[in-house]
Amino acid sequence: MLTIPGLLVFAFLLLLSVSVRVWKQRRLRGGLPLPPGPDGLPILGNVLDLDVYAPWLSYTDWAKKYGDIVYSTILGQEFVVINSEELAHTLLEQRSGVYSDRPYISTSTLFGMDFATGVLPYGDLLRQHRKMFHVGFSKEACREYQSMQVSKVHQFLENLISSPNQYPAHLKALSAAIIMGITYGYDPAPAKDPFVLKVERFIDIFLKALSPERAALIGVIPFLQYIPSWFPGGAYKRQAGECRGLARDILNDPIEYVKLEMAGRTTRQSLVKDLFGKYATKDDTVTVEDEETIKAVAATVFLGGAETTDSSLSVFLLAMVLHPEVQIKAQEEIDRVVGDSRLPDFSDREKLPYVEAVYLETLRWRPTVPLTLPHATSTSDVYNGYYISKGINVVVNIWAITHDETRFPDPMSFKPERHLSATGELMEGVTTPYFGFGRRKCPGQYIADQSIWASVVSSLATLRIGKGKDAAGCEIDVKAEFTGGMSLTVRPKPFVCAIEPRSANAESLIRASNRGD
Repeated sequence: MLTIPGLLVFAFLLLLSVSVRVWKQRRLRGGLPLPPGPDGLPILGNVLDLDVYAPWLSYTDWAKKYGDIVYSTILGQEFVVINSEELAHTLLEQRSGVYSDRPYISTSTLFGMDFATGVLPYGDLLRQHRKMFHVGFSKEACREYQSMQVSKVHQFLENLISSPNQYPAHLKALSAAIIMGITYGYDPAPAKDPFVLKVERFIDIFLKALSPERAALIGVIPFLQYIPSWFPGGAYKRQAGECRGLARDILNDPIEYVKLEMAGRTTRQSLVKDLFGKYATKDDTVTVEDEETIKAVAATVFLGGAETTDSSLSVFLLAMVLHPEVQIKAQEEIDRVVGDSRLPDFSDREKLPYVEAVYLETLRWRPTVPLTLPHATSTSDVYNGYYISKGINVVVNIWAITHDETRFPDPMSFKPERHLSATGELMEGVTTPYFGFGRRKCPGQYIADQSIWASVVSSLATLRIGKGKDAAGCEIDVKAEFTGGMSLTVRPKPFVCAIEPRSANAESLIRASNRGD
């Protein structure tokens, strides 16, 4: 245990660290004011004003008082929070040259995550990453993966009707199967695949460590990262060491699999195969530098894609349990357009506006990434008379955008119709801010879009999703409850539901699709 003198020394070092940081961050602003925001305490700033389990809600409340752009500090680190889609476009897209950097997030290095595309500073390496992403993940290139995605979704449907109570495991398996197939041409084992288990553990640590609010603590008191793992509070460092080890395996193991497959001329189409082909030299090898970048790009795809797809589909299932009337209406549209002799595919998408609205409302109702990773300004800027300093953290509050009452009346309700015109057509100009803005937009957005849509339409076409029943045959009530905490993503807490085929014909179509009939 720390002694009283030890605590005093710790407090002094904390005060000194924060005071130095605050002093360093004071800049001449030419008399211009900072954006409005809540008053903070000395040293602590606004850290005590935040709901640590849902900081996006605190930011949204501040927006109602201070406007679409809000300034705050957390332990000496400055934040600007953007709370409207219009302002996000204005700053992050129209002024992308200023707002495309990333702040240094100390936890990304401490936990071995600094290879990920999303945390790279703006520069040559990031541009190289994005060039590689464009090889396999442009809008046109992503269409090549549609048939594979549909195939994986059909297997998911069969797993659901075989063991519906295990739907959380089936969602994880689906997400992993799609993203590993696309990235590495690899089919994970149905259960306890060694690659997948490592990634799931890595993601669990990764998402908690990378939140800007959590990273601020290490950023302002950097000596905390040197606390021995056996010391009180050292569990954080133990997790960091585990995460770094997992990162090495995630970067290297799947790439070695692809290399072996390519050597045997049996490899399937994948992002990594395409990249090895594109960047091969005359002697059919890839430079060490390019191979390291390929590893980082591929691992970024898997880490980003698996979690967001799984979480979004959990939200969809919850919405269908809570809103059977929406499910019925979507199924009527599918029956009318697709019929009962086949399963829907991407050729049907433009003819299913209500299903598209269900998909969009799933993303809007409960965004699984309510706050973007922070951008950073590469130079100082002035917006609407407010001074925005160089290097400041700029966070987009996706929750505030998707729950703007002026744009989405009664925002906490699940209403697909809000995305449709009076004649039932998808409204023009519908945008999806869920994949970010500007040059830091998620490079895997088209793959994620295809995976989630295919899962939504296929589930609606073949399954009846409702409330589960207890031993007495009474329906079990379900509430929309979500995980919280200092993590980058949120998802529904476990809930009981009943999943069964809509009909004997639907079950036959599912099983026949997996037999290749």
